[in-house]
Amino acid sequence: MTASPVAAPETDAGAEAGAGGRRAPLILRNRAFGAVWLGQVLTQGAVRMFQVGVSWWIVAYAVHDARGLASGLFMAVCTLPAVALAPVVARAVARFAHRSVLWTAAGLAGGAAAALALWAYGGGMPLATVYAAGLALATCQAFFDPCLTTSVPELVDDADIETATGFELSTQSLAGLGGALLGALTVDRAGVAGLAAGCAAAYLAAALLVASARFRTAAAAATASAAPDAVTAPDDPEAPPAAVPQRRTLRRILGDLPYVRRILVCFAAANLFTTAVFVVIPLYTRSVLQGGGGTVALLEAALGTGALVGAFTGARVPGRPTVAGAYCLGLMALALALPGLIAQRPVVAGCLAVAGWCAGAVSVRFVALFQRLVPTADKPGFFAVMQAVLGASLPVASLVFGTAGDVLSPQTLCLIQGIGLVPAACALALLGSPAADADRRTQPLGGSR
Repeated sequence: MTASPVAAPETDAGAEAGAGGRRAPLILRNRAFGAVWLGQVLTQGAVRMFQVGVSWWIVAYAVHDARGLASGLFMAVCTLPAVALAPVVARAVARFAHRSVLWTAAGLAGGAAAALALWAYGGGMPLATVYAAGLALATCQAFFDPCLTTSVPELVDDADIETATGFELSTQSLAGLGGALLGALTVDRAGVAGLAAGCAAAYLAAALLVASARFRTAAAAATASAAPDAVTAPDDPEAPPAAVPQRRTLRRILGDLPYVRRILVCFAAANLFTTAVFVVIPLYTRSVLQGGGGTVALLEAALGTGALVGAFTGARVPGRPTVAGAYCLGLMALALALPGLIAQRPVVAGCLAVAGWCAGAVSVRFVALFQRLVPTADKPGFFAVMQAVLGASLPVASLVFGTAGDVLSPQTLCLIQGIGLVPAACALALLGSPAADADRRTQPLGGSR
């Protein structure tokens, strides 16, 4: 498919392969997408490094009693903005230029991390300050992530949407891997001050990368203003009035997509048990494996590596998305439960790698499906809703599993995670086809209901 000059994203002609040869990877032949993707790697890597590092700092250094509750509360604080700010995020993404939203969010997060680093270097930093910093970084990320997902069609051609989605979702895996390797180890060697300084550098670099990228909408607007006749002849009395997209409420967006809504409910239920792994890993490392920051790094790296592989191979998993997703959730249930029975470091790392692969593969299949099913006009609101619905279980999971970690053993928590995933996998397998949503998608947005 050949894009028009107005709609063509910024590409590097030298990166295109010759006739009959293989094309270069998307991030090399599309410089704008490559810059924004690298910015997402840096932002998500920074926030993951901060969360992993602070969780380990709380468990190993800062809190001596009720470690599970303290670390669970921190993770809950870090997941609240994506849920509470969903309507605000949707309006901001729909109203403002996406590039502006992205670089502003990254820049503000960099400033918050730099302020925390200066405070920590000065000494006397209370625990509440670290919680506040985690809240600030999570708030900025709550704007960054859905805005980038919405921006994918502005950066790539339609034929590249699935590939771009794979790259975009791989950032979560790269972030988990990088954050795992650097978070706990940085705290062991440089404390919270060094951790915050590294996060600040990553965020500010991401802001510069995004600001340098050229989004398709900006190029189209400039071309349209230079040649208005190419769009519509304003003096033509026969010309129909320009269609004004209707901005719909978040509730109506999901109400018109029942198939998508049921999928989101299944994954929200699954997230109650899958995301608890970020609370369980530090507790398991300290109480069961008797390890330090290096062990936390190993386990988090195994989870991130598996998710990274899953992000790039998920599109090859056969079967309908719901069936493939159900099998992946079932396999993840087994992988998360096994460390509750076998407390050996290689076994635990292998299980986390399998769980990460399942998470990455499922994400690619379903986000690509949503890109196809959700009308373009609804995407800013939908992806904010998606983040909120999936994120709504994170604070609950963090608090429940964190508090339970002060009463139950980490092995018991692992078994609860695995058992809890089984009903969600069964519910996903029983879902029908997206035919109803496809029929609704073909109706005009302003049609009667």
